[in-house]
Amino acid sequence: MTVDTEIRHVTKPGANLFLELGFAPDEAKLLHAASRRHISDTRLLKEQLMEELSTWISEHHLKQAEAAEILMVSRPRVSDVVNKKTAKFTIDALMEMLGRVGKPVRLAVS
Repeated sequence: MTVDTEIRHVTKPGANLFLELGFAPDEAKLLHAASRRHISDTRLLKEQLMEELSTWISEHHLKQAEAAEILMVSRPRVSDVVNKKTAKFTIDALMEMLGRVGKPVRLAVS
């Protein structure tokens, strides 16, 4: 048995994927805008959580290796937090790290 691995279509960065999937233009525009907002909101939330962790590390005058031990992650992961590499983390992972340093995260819906 052979597996078909031929690439038939590549969506360009920034293109409206919903339009390419066959949604009506008006609906595709709305879906695209909503997905961009969701991505932006998620990135901002991750940045806030990372800022809390970075501030905690600074306030405790910790080296990244020391922080890594406390957070139970590798030193490069601490570097990624400090440098706000949001794509490398889930919100859950960041919340878990904050919990380990006594900063539990509460979610408020308004």
